Amino acid sequence: MIAHLQGRLVEKLPTEVVIDCNGVGYHVNISLHTFSLLPNSEHIKLFIFLQVKEDSHTLFGFVEKAERELFKLLLSVSGVGASTARTMLSSLDPKQIINAIGTADVATIQSIKGIGTKTAQRIILDLKDKVLKLYDLEEVSVAGYNTNKDEALSALEVLGFNKKLAEKAIDKIVKETPEANVETIIKQALKNL
Repeated sequence: MIAHLQGRLVEKLPTEVVIDCNGVGYHVNISLHTFSLLPNSEHIKLFIFLQVKEDSHTLFGFVEKAERELFKLLLSVSGVGASTARTMLSSLDPKQIINAIGTADVATIQSIKGIGTKTAQRIILDLKDKVLKLYDLEEVSVAGYNTNKDEALSALEVLGFNKKLAEKAIDKIVKETPEANVETIIKQALKNL
């Protein structure tokens, strides 16, 4: 496998680069995060992930090793392909993704184009333990992910309340009484809205 490429930067676009290594030009896909970290110098080094499929060999490049490792973790989730993982790393920086997974923040992950609720939940379910262990994060408090909170919010939205206002009201209730069930949260929120 190709671990890294070091050479002359021939082409530079927000989603791809071409690196000339001793006369051979390698087309490497990159995230916007990596693009923002690319040095202005002509010579660069990228850490590489080689994806081998039946009909193609695709190179993905990263300025930071940590971003490549996160990319590999994301690929291990069923339903997350290379383009989805790259979109994630283009939409949020790696620290934000790690924190969102660690705190089970479905909304943040779901805010990325092309990721629905089920995929966001699967990413969290599959990677939370690995992320907490790998990045030495503390286990998250109850204020993190709360299904009652999500259910209450969607119920209030169905009732026609503004999502932002409903979210504020629910967050306040969950903070004060973390063990509150869906009905209690909705009733309290209705009093405050």
